[in-house]
Amino acid sequence: MTQSRKKLHIKTFGCQMNAYDSERMAEALAPAGYDVTEAMDDADLVILNTCHIREKAAEKVYSELGRVRVNKEARKGQGRNTMVAVAGCVAQAEGEEIIARASVVDIVVGPQSLHRLADLVAKAETGERSVETEFPADDKFTALPTRAGGKRQVSAFVTVQEGCDKFCTFCVVPYTRGAEYSRPVTDIVAEVERLAAAGVREVTLLGQNVNAYHGDGEDGSAWSLARLLRRLAEIPDIARMRFTTSHPRDMDEDLIALFGDEEKLMPYLHLPYQAGSDRILAAMNRKHTAEEYERLIERIRAARPDLALSTDIIVGFPGETDEDFQATLDVAKRVGFAQAFSFKYSARPGTPGASLEGQVPDMVKKERLAILQAQIEESRRAFDRATVGRRIPVLFEGKGRKPGQIAGRSPYLQAVYVDGPERLIGRIAKVDISAAGPNSLTGVMNAGFEWREPIRTAV
Repeated sequence: MTQSRKKLHIKTFGCQMNAYDSERMAEALAPAGYDVTEAMDDADLVILNTCHIREKAAEKVYSELGRVRVNKEARKGQGRNTMVAVAGCVAQAEGEEIIARASVVDIVVGPQSLHRLADLVAKAETGERSVETEFPADDKFTALPTRAGGKRQVSAFVTVQEGCDKFCTFCVVPYTRGAEYSRPVTDIVAEVERLAAAGVREVTLLGQNVNAYHGDGEDGSAWSLARLLRRLAEIPDIARMRFTTSHPRDMDEDLIALFGDEEKLMPYLHLPYQAGSDRILAAMNRKHTAEEYERLIERIRAARPDLALSTDIIVGFPGETDEDFQATLDVAKRVGFAQAFSFKYSARPGTPGASLEGQVPDMVKKERLAILQAQIEESRRAFDRATVGRRIPVLFEGKGRKPGQIAGRSPYLQAVYVDGPERLIGRIAKVDISAAGPNSLTGVMNAGFEWREPIRTAV
């Protein structure tokens, strides 16, 4: 008799890299007999893949573990066992403390130890609790199973770089993800080729500081991100490429030029500037000024005029005055972001920013954040409205929200909905954009709509 397979539920918090890690955890546990389920109450193993970037991240994990405990006790009453694991950056930061505070947890595993997950689960099945947070990133990528391209995907994330050596004073990444590590080019190419063979048409390269990539190349030398992207562009079935997240200090001229030279590289760039005041940028240890950031944007837009620019902004960093905040608003207005992610500063234990004098009152931070978000929302809406009346290439990823509707992404990462045939899923087609809603675009399929290669468009 064939042994029945077990069920795995993963709840993912935070960034795209966590989403990638969640996929890899599911792949690592598949040979151990686990299939993914969306229902926690059906799961024999529940994994919380956590993020430490947001405010009160650890407290939110413990709150979620309270709900997991209720589910585990309910299943126990039905004669079904449930194992619980906490993974990701909170696991790395909290370690043994999670086991001490939450008896419901069987496994704590840091982001560089995911290749050990199947072994840790096997131990937990015998009643042994584990905390694993010490393995280096190269072990992780070497030991994780080869990606075979399971469920049908049109777009996929591929981690190429982890960790950060910048030590911004507000950030926990160097402490939870470690020093910068870049995967070898041959490994990345092989992974993308397998994804392409499985139907993936767009890849987004991930890294905490992705444009600091310096992996071993096919010729034995260290390759830059630009050279890696050029190599991936040679894979015929990959039609689109993106990368995130970048640091201004690592935007070299080759990478800037690539936006103008390589049609497969989409005109979308996430490039955090964090603050518009040079005094605050220095306190953050960003090692660039507001003027340097804006000059960099000018060079990138010279290479790709239709670039959609995204960013991260922090308000209320210790010592921030009204004048400092106004400088941040001024930069945002001058640059005109198509998308922005803005946050109130919150101290992370162990980071230098947590001990700085001049902590800004929460009410002030809330007021500043509301003002900033209103401004950047208008900028985003203006960018979306500028696409109305244009014909743009859309890569369709799945069904839309309404019957007969399909959904995809513009080159600028906007969600686009049209009435069209499902056979276009996984393909690029011309769409005439007719309206810009609060969070998406609506379009009409153009006659003679299909073509094989992405094309250049201009705002």
